[in-house]
Amino acid sequence: MAGILNIQINSLMGEKEVNSSKIEYYIKKNSDKNLDLVIMPEFFSTNIEYQKEPEDENGGETIKFVQNLAKKYNTNIIAGTVVRKIKDKMYNTSFAINRNGEIIAKYDKIHLFNYMGGNEGCNITAGNKIVTADFDFAKVGMAICFDIRYPLHFNKLIKENVDIIVLPTCWIVTDEIYKDENTLKYAQDMWVTLNRTRAYDNMVYFIVSNQTKECGNKMYAIGTSMIISPTAEILAKAENKECALYADIEIENVKYLKSFYPIATID
Repeated sequence: MAGILNIQINSLMGEKEVNSSKIEYYIKKNSDKNLDLVIMPEFFSTNIEYQKEPEDENGGETIKFVQNLAKKYNTNIIAGTVVRKIKDKMYNTSFAINRNGEIIAKYDKIHLFNYMGGNEGCNITAGNKIVTADFDFAKVGMAICFDIRYPLHFNKLIKENVDIIVLPTCWIVTDEIYKDENTLKYAQDMWVTLNRTRAYDNMVYFIVSNQTKECGNKMYAIGTSMIISPTAEILAKAENKECALYADIEIENVKYLKSFYPIATID
């Protein structure tokens, strides 16, 4: 069995130290458990206020902090995303860090959010390749937020024989939707369905780590982080508040299911 810790927070705008302390709080709180992988949301260190202080190519002090957490708590980590600057370009990047605190993979978000008032593409340069991370317990496919609207992205990942796909995200709705109970519930139900579908379509464990509550510019994250099985069973689901989800998963289940239905080899 592998232990998964999925963290959901409301990152404060530009408050890197405060937000990093929230991450460590939830890891420490669950450090008595078997921690094979910790996941945190998109923009976990800054929320959407990332332009003022982008990190360097290797993630700057924020990723150094996460590397130390990996060593301190003997866990692998998918460090949500930080925005890093390389020369004159910025990338929205998820870092895979092993138990030794080593960066073993970096994934630059490919599908940028330029809709409903979003303008990510005005500031961020899109990535151009899929990325997987070989951890000591499983192979993990990396995706970020709006990638979920592009099924072929995940099809490419499963062709790399991943066992788990992770999706750090800051999935938002407008304040008009958020502040109406019915429309918020509809948005959350849609989100649940979308993530369960990706898990089932690709026959992998699917882990989505979302922000929660206000994200600025009259936009709100809808929470609802999840750990989902390859058969679309929700093993753990968050409400719309800061928390951490934990679940034990069986990696061999992925291989067993794919022995009956070799989805990665079917075009």
